[in-house]
Amino acid sequence: MSASREEATLGDQVAGHKAGRTGGPQLNNISKRGGTRRSLPELIVGICLLAAPFILPHLGMSADLMTRILIWGLFGLGFDLLFGYTGLLSFGQAAFYGTGGFVTAYLLTAGIVPNMLIALLIGTVVAGLAGVLIGYLTLRRTGIYFAMATLAFGEMFFFLENSLFKEYTGGENGIAGVPPPRLDLGFIDIHLSSGWPMYWFVAVFFFVGYFIARRIVRSPFGMVLKAIRGNPKRALALGHSIQSYKLAVFVVAAAYGGLAGGLLGIFQSYMPPDAFGLDTSAQLVIQTVMGGAGTLLGPLLGATIWLYLYEGLQSLGDIGPYWKLILGVVFVVLVTVFRHGVAGGIMDFVRSRRGAMPANVDQDAGTVVAAELDIVPALSSSREGAPVLEARGISKHYGGLKAVTDVSFTLQEGELHGVIGPNGAGKSTFFAMLAGELATTTGKVFFRGEEITGIGVTAVCQHGMSKSYQINQLFEMLTVRQNIMIPVLARLRGKYRNDMLGNLHSEELDEQVNAAMAMVDLSRHADTVVSEMSYGEKRRLEIGLALATGANVLLFDEPLAGLGPEERVLVVALLKSIRKGRSMVIVEHDMDAMFELAERMTVLYEGTKLAEGTPDEIRGDPSVQAAYLGGMDEDEPA
Repeated sequence: MSASREEATLGDQVAGHKAGRTGGPQLNNISKRGGTRRSLPELIVGICLLAAPFILPHLGMSADLMTRILIWGLFGLGFDLLFGYTGLLSFGQAAFYGTGGFVTAYLLTAGIVPNMLIALLIGTVVAGLAGVLIGYLTLRRTGIYFAMATLAFGEMFFFLENSLFKEYTGGENGIAGVPPPRLDLGFIDIHLSSGWPMYWFVAVFFFVGYFIARRIVRSPFGMVLKAIRGNPKRALALGHSIQSYKLAVFVVAAAYGGLAGGLLGIFQSYMPPDAFGLDTSAQLVIQTVMGGAGTLLGPLLGATIWLYLYEGLQSLGDIGPYWKLILGVVFVVLVTVFRHGVAGGIMDFVRSRRGAMPANVDQDAGTVVAAELDIVPALSSSREGAPVLEARGISKHYGGLKAVTDVSFTLQEGELHGVIGPNGAGKSTFFAMLAGELATTTGKVFFRGEEITGIGVTAVCQHGMSKSYQINQLFEMLTVRQNIMIPVLARLRGKYRNDMLGNLHSEELDEQVNAAMAMVDLSRHADTVVSEMSYGEKRRLEIGLALATGANVLLFDEPLAGLGPEERVLVVALLKSIRKGRSMVIVEHDMDAMFELAERMTVLYEGTKLAEGTPDEIRGDPSVQAAYLGGMDEDEPA
């Protein structure tokens, strides 16, 4: 991280803390309550696992059925991290399920690794390594292309299992004779029989898997995953290497699948060839969506409904042949009635009954209210008069279309520089090249004397320059506080950090988040979901995200776009209030605001620089008047 970035952090703006503010009894009590709430789901799951053998058999569930449900639930935990929390839909998870299962079964049946736990570990690791390879290749694409690529790899693994590796996998026969489960811990040797002993064995694995998944979801790593699901473009622009996060969670999901596959073979004493089949991946997706994606327990609930009906329907004489039709109808009804699946519907009901917490209390950590923070201006370290941002003859051509041609530009330290021009002048393209979002065709961009041409928007943000967008690029399903966390985490942790089991909240992070919310006057909306906010509040949050990166060079793309008169006044006042200690470039079509804010202005016209100077010089320039100021209606967008 560059020195300039460190000196411009929001941490430098948090001063004058009152004694005992972060350690007083009130905050400590809130934190303790928050810790209890965070542990409650694990406690409930543990109690349910203990109680299930005494309750569910009365509903017709056997020990074997409950064990199978737990295996699918464990498989679904990894998939939910991938799909429910990161938004990556994979149709190839059977590749990892089968890989882990067949490696474990082969090691045990061949006598290569007689220790069951070690064989399970090796199968899980091999599945994870397969996840590294497949993830590296498939995550280069997004959306349906990613989903289809994973489907293709799943089918490839199915083919390999039945051809090239059939000597090890048994081909169409699978691997039979997997030894009965045995726990050799050195000091004790436990033989596990089928039935309830096997249930308890698998239940331990599920609980540990759930505990780890919960830690991942509630870690800084997990918060970035949610950001990627909500708006990958903005997560990238705020300084996160989203490809690294995607690959990491893909490998985690593969490892969960490999472990579940290994447990399947041990449970059945047989590893079936259909573990690699497309139907396995399809059932996993169906169960997760039915139960509730993004809830962790959704896949388990979905597996319970699916397998319970699957087993029960086939045992009913006349109805049995129609079990697929009935299951399909049940699936459609559940996903229609419960928009977020069964688990999501239950959670929504609980939240509605419990009611929302006060806006100034963090539901997870009970942090102090942002209004208590005293904000002082950011400091600058560059020498007087040195250019902070410089573009030297940059151009962007698309074949014969010349969007921007040979434009040079200089931003001085502490300066607010405006960029104007009529529609089609090339402002957006020029801005995107400055921010690192768009590669130049010719020319170079320098930031504090260092060339940043082509390094990408993530690296540019990490260097200390951030951008807000004309069309809001927010994380709509997260709260204001969580939105602000995303850029703060990038500043504190860099582009990528594998802290999956780390604690999300820290004194430093909470101070930075509260400071950023206070700067854009959104503290009272801290725990409001962004999708429920007004447009003007979203515009302030859009600016807040750029501020929260800690950058002291800010690029604002039409910050007043779409605002009413009163809201414009508020945002103009906000831009004035954050000027000190920062260098800013603003593209805007509101001429009154631009002439009021800017110290220097650049006019673009048909992709070239037409004029540059002070607001008075630009206002009096005949060529500018002819091309722009005198030739458009007052409310026409720039």
